[in-house]
Amino acid sequence: MKITVAKSAGFCFGVQRAVDLVTNAIETYQDKTIYTYGPIIHNETVVEDLKKKGVVIMEEGDDPSKYKKGIVIIRSHGVAKKVLETIRDSGHEIIDATCPFVSKIHRLADEHSGNGERILLLGDKDHPEIRGIIGWINGNRYDVIKTREEAEKYTADSTDKILLLSQTTFNLHKFEELVEILTQKGYDINALNTICNATEERQKEAARIAGEVDVMFVIGGRNSSNSQKLYEICKQSCSGTYFIQTKDDFDLSVLQPVHNVGITAGASTPVNIIEEVTKKCQR
Repeated sequence: MKITVAKSAGFCFGVQRAVDLVTNAIETYQDKTIYTYGPIIHNETVVEDLKKKGVVIMEEGDDPSKYKKGIVIIRSHGVAKKVLETIRDSGHEIIDATCPFVSKIHRLADEHSGNGERILLLGDKDHPEIRGIIGWINGNRYDVIKTREEAEKYTADSTDKILLLSQTTFNLHKFEELVEILTQKGYDINALNTICNATEERQKEAARIAGEVDVMFVIGGRNSSNSQKLYEICKQSCSGTYFIQTKDDFDLSVLQPVHNVGITAGASTPVNIIEEVTKKCQR
């Protein structure tokens, strides 16, 4: 059996940076409580690991002042500007682990909305990254869409100047499709592809491998947006695509009879989990 593991599988730069910042904080501030604002990344194994090391999750929306003063690490998805101010005003120290690609979107949303432009976001309105971006928009002149149907129905004032931004983990093919639909409406739209390079590379490689194998495994947390998008992409090219979190989530019977297996993983999947799935496939 031939097993092909995507070279781009596993932690991206932003996720690795966030996990490293938490690890360093645990070692540096041993006399203080270390919090993450929400799960630091969307991977349950990593989050449980950090809990065992004493890290406490500060629940999103909670009043930070009711928590004992400590170090609050902002998750890789980023948060609204008001959230940062509230945490700081409550007397906590902040370590910002927001992915730099997400921080760039925050700055664009802040600057352009401040200049009176309408912000159009491509992404999932319930995803923490999108909620965080909305929290950097001045006023309420913004819209969030994620489907072709929503793009086709979208309307805006003809005098609006619109800045279009995307969630960093948005499907590249869908981004191009929606932008084409929206620009044909004749609005004054400045469309910026803010999908991060790692996401583009991961999606393209996953699609290529899925088209060459009999079974494709996509490894990721159940709440991981980028992992779910990888699954959607792979499923289009390989009907035998499985979404799993660990090696325990599939039976070896799915590999019988199979000659070619592909493996990819979301940006929040640790390398040891990828290795464990690979070893199980080799049996």
